[in-house]
Amino acid sequence: MKKLLKNNSVSLVACGLILSSTMAFGADTIDAAFKEGKVSGSLSAYGISQDNKQSDDSAFSSGAVSLAFETASLYGFSAKAGFIGVHVFDEKNDGDADDIASKSLMSEAYINYTTDGISATIGRQAIDLEWMGDFHEAAVVAVTAIPDTTIVLGYSQKMAVAGVDEVSETFNKFNGDKGAYVLDVKYTGLEGLEFNPYAYSAPDLADWYGLKATFTADMFGAVAHYAASNEDVAGTEDGSIGHVELNTTISDFTAALGYIKTDKDGGAGNMYAVGDNISPFEDGNYVYDIDARTVYGSVGYSIAGVDLGALYGQTKYVNDKEKELNLTVGYSFTESLAASLLYADVDANSSTDDYNKVLASVEYTF
Repeated sequence: MKKLLKNNSVSLVACGLILSSTMAFGADTIDAAFKEGKVSGSLSAYGISQDNKQSDDSAFSSGAVSLAFETASLYGFSAKAGFIGVHVFDEKNDGDADDIASKSLMSEAYINYTTDGISATIGRQAIDLEWMGDFHEAAVVAVTAIPDTTIVLGYSQKMAVAGVDEVSETFNKFNGDKGAYVLDVKYTGLEGLEFNPYAYSAPDLADWYGLKATFTADMFGAVAHYAASNEDVAGTEDGSIGHVELNTTISDFTAALGYIKTDKDGGAGNMYAVGDNISPFEDGNYVYDIDARTVYGSVGYSIAGVDLGALYGQTKYVNDKEKELNLTVGYSFTESLAASLLYADVDANSSTDDYNKVLASVEYTF
């Protein structure tokens, strides 16, 4: 559920920067570190109804509670623990809500150490990088000592999903016991430009690397991104993906036009095994497939506090194609209370695979 709900988590890099700027005001005893800690959380209600052209329709409604506590900094050290619990209120058919099935999960449990220009975090944490997302059992170091540069080095062995629409039963290993390593660099020393070279390695599965350049001006912006993989599994072709986008923001109006292409033999390979950020769609079922070519356009407008959005695109892959339309409405009643609505319509190459769905959520954060 990429576009309707986003995890209310701060990226590791942002955490490091925030802690770096506040550690001078940290506690001086363990008791004070806990007493001066912060509680955060959310209460959410969620519902989805999907109309399938050929198979049985599906629907369910659920509610979620998340709660987290983070200590104040003590000599540069801090800790955080966070939980989420989801309850299914109703489902149209048995099994419609299997992705959440009244599950609970400790999504965050980490220790962080921050000093000037360096932040290190070990444990269960939210990660938001180009090809690594959701929650991970990981060790990550963020270095900001070099002007205009952020360097992230990390290793993750397990991952999980934790949201009102899907919750993992536990943190699951990926790539066996070998996990994945990441080196991600962001440079913002040139006005309006950000360069983001990166490299990932999942031993005996694949290595992949890429460069993303983002240009931002007052009214216009552009993205150019290319990545390639060296696949280690016998019989698996190397992959690659390219993405370009032009976008504009004029007052309360936004628009974007983009193109995504994967390798004609290997698609995107295994690059999206632990997360992705390129596909703009709610589903985007074939964006990373072999020889996939995706064209998309989007518009957005804010009026009277209501955020309206429309996204339409087509993916051609091998000898087939799929079209997808996403319509979104969002409204914030207060800084803490917001509601979202999303309609997605997927027009598959075979009409029997067509479907549409409506997703709705209300969330209160504190």
